[in-house]
Formats: sequence, C-alpha cells, structure tokens
Amino acid sequence: MDALTLDPAHTALVVVDIQEKLAPAMPSGDYERLLKATHLLVETARLLGMSTFATEQYPQGLGPTVQSLREAFAGFPTVVVPSEKTVFSAATPAVLEALHRAHVRRVLVVGLEAHVCVFQTVRDLLGRGFGVHVPHDAVASRDPKNRDVALATLRAHGAAVTSAETAVFDLLHDAKHPHFRALSKLVKAL
Repeated sequence: MDALTLDPAHTALVVVDIQEKLAPAMPSGDYERLLKATHLLVETARLLGMSTFATEQYPQGLGPTVQSLREAFAGFPTVVVPSEKTVFSAATPAVLEALHRAHVRRVLVVGLEAHVCVFQTVRDLLGRGFGVHVPHDAVASRDPKNRDVALATLRAHGAAVTSAETAVFDLLHDAKHPHFRALSKLVKAL
C-alpha cells in the first residue's frame, strides 16, 4: 500500500489541541470550517472503527477539548486516548505507543495550531515512518498566513495535504460501502 492510500484498518485520526480557550483565538470562519471538518472525520472514524486520539496542550491554561468534540468522543467504540502535554508535538510516547499497538501506518492529523502543534506532530510522525495526511480544512492558526506556510512546508517534506472530503472518500473506497450514504450526506453538509 502506498503512502497516499488511507485504509481504515491501518489509519488513525489524531485530533490535536482543539481546546476551549484556544479556539476563540482563531479567525471565526477558519474555526467553523475546522470544527465541521473535524466532526466529519470523527464520525467517519467512529463508523469505520478507526483508532482515534485526542491531545490537550496544557489544559490548565487552555481548557479541555471543546465540548462538541468531547460529546462526539463519548461512547466512542475505538480507543480515545486523551493526552495532556506541555510539549507542542502530539506524537507523545503515549500516543506513539498506542499507534503502534493499533498497527497504524497512516495518520490523519487535524487541529490547532497548524504552525505549532500540528506542524511538530506531523514532522515527528513523518520522522518515525508514518504516512501522514493533513486535511487543509481541519487545521487553523490565529494568523492564516502561518497556517499556509505550515501546510506548504509539511507538503514539501512528505505529508499529504488534502481535505476532509478527500480523506472520507478514500477511506470509504467504494460507493457500495455500507456507510457511504451516511457519510456522503455529512460531506454535502460540509
């Protein structure tokens, strides 16, 4: 399997630092887009049984993961490892160990901020041999220019910069997939 192909059995979703006190600092349109795209990917992961991980950067100062995502994770059938961290990369020892235990080879990375925590997470995952996909519509930075530079740099170093819709349809692979209708409705709402 090539680095561009997403297979639910070997792909994980990593949600990086989408937290209550950090989210309001994002441009409103960018944050709304990120939240919709992330919810689409979380629902896709839930329906397809993908491993999903969420991290929180210094929650004492930045608060917990936003409520709508905490609710989406409630009763999640796969392992959700909330990981508190002070380092910027979400590729912490706990997350890396969980990815290896789940036999993950590809990682979809979404979250905040694109040029800091997402950037360092993707860089560290690439350095450990994972194929990494970054949906452009599921990451944001306070300054959109920082987001754009981060995505261009990550693309130049081997990350697949795509979209949430691209990821969903790649994971489904076929319109005959039993979850195609449900997920295609969510894609249209995106």
